[in-house]
Amino acid sequence: MLNIDTLVTSYPDWHVSFSAKLPKGEITALIGPSGAGKSTLLGMIAGFVPVESGGLSFDGEDLLPLGPAERPVTTLFQDHNLFLHLSVFDNIAIGLHPGLRLSATQRAQVIDAAARVGLGEMLNRLPEQLSGGQQQRVGLARALVRGKPLLLLDEPFSALDPALRREMLAEVARLACEQGITVLMVSHNPEDALLIADQVLFVDEGRIALQGKPDILQHCNHPGLLRYLGQ
Repeated sequence: MLNIDTLVTSYPDWHVSFSAKLPKGEITALIGPSGAGKSTLLGMIAGFVPVESGGLSFDGEDLLPLGPAERPVTTLFQDHNLFLHLSVFDNIAIGLHPGLRLSATQRAQVIDAAARVGLGEMLNRLPEQLSGGQQQRVGLARALVRGKPLLLLDEPFSALDPALRREMLAEVARLACEQGITVLMVSHNPEDALLIADQVLFVDEGRIALQGKPDILQHCNHPGLLRYLGQ
């Protein structure tokens, strides 16, 4: 379980405080209006945003004393950060070793990860030779090959067309189920939550205002949620 216990950070004119429990091996969608604090929460979990107070643990391990590289976390952003001069194989492999010095076992892991996301025949291509969706698949494969049990998705598929976005979300759900990964997914699109999430956190004004099954998006009269949904 990911336990977020009154996790607080502040900016000059902004204060957020989050509390939630995320079951291990489930997909949780984090939704809410722009500027509500969704990406800030992911940044605190990943170790990129300093935490002023509160607690954060995963599977019983206290994460706050750990640096970003030490945490059992992989983050996939909207900008998938591919290296344009590296092949698909090397862009995935860099998730295992920044110097690309891989053992035979690790090379096999890269090939397997590429095959899992449908890129098995494209390992020698450069990013410029790929479509937007294929580039996102490289980023996803790199995230998966790291083998971390907690995956944070910060709207990585928002720039894709609706059909491709749904395809990528289904891929995340399949791979998460196969590998038992806990996923926290930021999205501006409620449909994403309805498609693959086990539960939803609705963030409003720096707080988690609602937590529940995805159908709360259809059967809840919370004023903030209704404003967000335009109802």
